[in-house]
Amino acid sequence: MGLSAKLLGTQEHVLMHMRTHGKALFWPAIGLIFCGALLGAGAALIPHDYRPVGQFAVAIVVGVLATWWSIIPYLRWRTTTITLTNFRLITRTGILNKTGANVPLARVNDVRFERSLSDRMLGCGTLRVQSAADVRPVVLNDVPDVEDVHLTISELIHGT
Repeated sequence: MGLSAKLLGTQEHVLMHMRTHGKALFWPAIGLIFCGALLGAGAALIPHDYRPVGQFAVAIVVGVLATWWSIIPYLRWRTTTITLTNFRLITRTGILNKTGANVPLARVNDVRFERSLSDRMLGCGTLRVQSAADVRPVVLNDVPDVEDVHLTISELIHGT
C-alpha cells in the first residue's frame, strides 16, 4: 500500500514505497515462540488444586508478555513506512500516534549508506540523508535494497 494520492503534490509520483527489513521481526518471533512454550509449561505445571483459575492467570501473564514482546514490535514494524517520490523522501511511523517527516530532495546535500556483514547477507542497510535544513542527518535503519534506494536518490538529486 503506497502513499495516498491526495498526499502527493502536483506532478509528484511515488518511485519506491517500502517498510524496514523483516529482520526486525526476528526477536519478536522468538519471543512469541517462547511465550507459547511458557504458556504450555505454565498451564501444565499448575497444581490440580489451583485449576482452572491458575491456568487462566498463566494465560493472562503470557498474553501480556506476548503483546509486549511480539505484537507491539510487529505493529511498530507494520506501521513504519519509507516512501520515495520524485520530489521528497517521506517517513511515516506510529501505531496510535502517527509521526512523519518529509525531506525535500531539492535540499538534500549528501546521501550515504552503510551495510554490515549481516546487512549484506540480508540485503538491507542504513541510509543517511543529510539535508541543508537539518543539522543532523536523517538516519533510516534496515532499509531493504539500500544500494538501489541510494542510487535512485542520487540520480534524483543530480538530475541524471
